[in-house]
Formats: sequence, structure tokens, C-alpha cells
Amino acid sequence: MTKLLHPRAAWPRLAVAALALLALPSAHAAGYPDHPVTVVVPYPPGGGADLFGRAIANALQPGLKQTVLVENKPGAGGNIGMAYVARAKADGYTLGLGTIGTQTINQFLYSNMAFDPERDLVPIALVSTTPNVIAVSAKSPYKTVADVIKAAKQSPDKKLTYASPGIGSSVHLTGAYFEAMAGVTMLHVPFKGTSASLPAVAGGQVDLLFDNLPGALAQIKDGNLVRGVAVTSAARDPSVPNLPTVAESGLPGFDVTAWFALYAPRDTPAPVVAQLIDAARSGLQSQVIATNFATMGAKPGTLFGADLAAFEVAERKKWGGLIKDKGITAQ
Repeated sequence: MTKLLHPRAAWPRLAVAALALLALPSAHAAGYPDHPVTVVVPYPPGGGADLFGRAIANALQPGLKQTVLVENKPGAGGNIGMAYVARAKADGYTLGLGTIGTQTINQFLYSNMAFDPERDLVPIALVSTTPNVIAVSAKSPYKTVADVIKAAKQSPDKKLTYASPGIGSSVHLTGAYFEAMAGVTMLHVPFKGTSASLPAVAGGQVDLLFDNLPGALAQIKDGNLVRGVAVTSAARDPSVPNLPTVAESGLPGFDVTAWFALYAPRDTPAPVVAQLIDAARSGLQSQVIATNFATMGAKPGTLFGADLAAFEVAERKKWGGLIKDKGITAQ
């Protein structure tokens, strides 16, 4: 038989329950967000960063119950856009899509960084991971990594050229890493985004394209303008299963995976950060995102907040050491 409590005996329990209910909203900032949020993408429209910036903006909207806009602010390997985010009002309305470049590489390449990626930005969510890819013009004689290495070694006076969507990007560093591991020297030709670098390679003005796979995937699958040579990850990517890895093509141990993540300015209130993490986690776990990313040659991120911060520390150690050892500079 259920034992009934005297009304007065129940008061303490009721009080505790009431306080618990009152405490629930404290996980969220009062009134946030009451107008649209902006995600700054520090690269031009059309490339991998832009695709993932728009994807996370859409993914945040259900959880925030607010419109999330995208604003492109390219330049200086992503530094201009992320410096803008670092200086923005810390109220949760201006966020930035950082990359492996802006968060863990650029600080070792540039001597005049306008922000400190570790100190000035709060990690929210790892948005996606993706391989980089090496591609050539559909009319190029180079069909394999071995072809590229052979050509680079045979023409030291007239260096092979490789395009990237910008100095300091993971793509730029992938090219430099490739040079170091293959024992060749090539000429880096930086462009302002994939929308500029891809046509230059397709038209034969530049020999090789190094790019994030999502930015070049449609053209590689089409095959009329460019042809894929290899992906830079340790394993083949399901979106292009016939494209070999650089590692299996003659450079064992070669493994570069690009990533993109969401950040807020330093001093953003903890309840706002928590709300953003919740919204990002919920959005990135949706089947729609998983399916969408798979078609782009990418995977949704699974690191949030402190776990993302710890991941960054390891990445800075890896890339900082490589840049120092190889003497790579943002030239």
C-alpha cells in the first residue's frame, strides 16, 4: 500500500523540485538568440570551407530556433575572417568556421597573426573531417602519384606547379608535405579559393591541384575538366572508391585529413556556449547531415567544447613540428 505524506512533510521535497525547475533555464542564456546568428567563413564561396559553413549554419537553426546566416570574409589563409570573429562582440551572434589551417597551422607560418587561435576563440564543435585530394587537368599526361613524382624529378629547372586555395591552408601544407616526402621541389601557386584554382588547373595554366575533396569532388566525378590522382587520407574515401590514397601510391605513411570547426569569441557567456554546443551536437547527429556529408567526401564531427580543444592541442604539436622541421613558410 502506498504511504501518503503529510502535506507539511512534502513541502521540502516540493521546494527542491521547484528549485530544480527554476534552475533548468540557467543552462541557456535568457533571450538568446532573439535575432539571427552569423557564421563567418574565412574563405571565398564555393570551396570546402564554404560548403561546411553553410551546412553547420543550417544544422544550428533547429536547436537555436533562429535563422543562422553565412558571411564570407576571405584573405590571408583564413586569418582575416577569424581575426574578425575574435574581435567581435562576445554575445553568441558572431561565430566563425575555423579550419585546420586557421586554428593549428597558420600560427607557425605567419609572424603577424592578429589573433591567438587558442586564447581568443572558444571551441564549439568539430563540424567535419575530409581528405584533401590531388587532381590534374583531364588532358594532363599524369595519371598516378608515381607519374607526378617522376615528372617533378625530371624537370628541376622547370618546376612542376601546384595550385592551392590559399597560403597557410591545410591544402598548401599538404603540397609542401608531399614535396618533402617525395623528395621533390615544386612551385606553389596560391589562389583565392577553389573557384579560382580549379579552372587554372583545368585550363592547363597550373600542373596540379591540391584541394579539400568536397571542393573538387563534383568536377572529379564529372571528369571532363579535371581528373583525380589520389586522396591524402590513410584510407580511400567512399565517395570516390576508385581513387587511391597517396600512401598506397608510393608514399607509405602519408596521411593528411583536413577539418573544419565552429568557434565563438573569447568571453562568450558559458550558458550561450552550452546552448551552441547543444544545437551543434543535435544538428550534426542528424541523418540528413551524415548523408549530405558522405556525398561530399566528408564525415560529421564528433568533438565538442573541451574535447575539441584537446584535439587542437595535439594538432598544433603535429603541424608545428612538421613546419619547423621542413622549414615551411607562408611565402
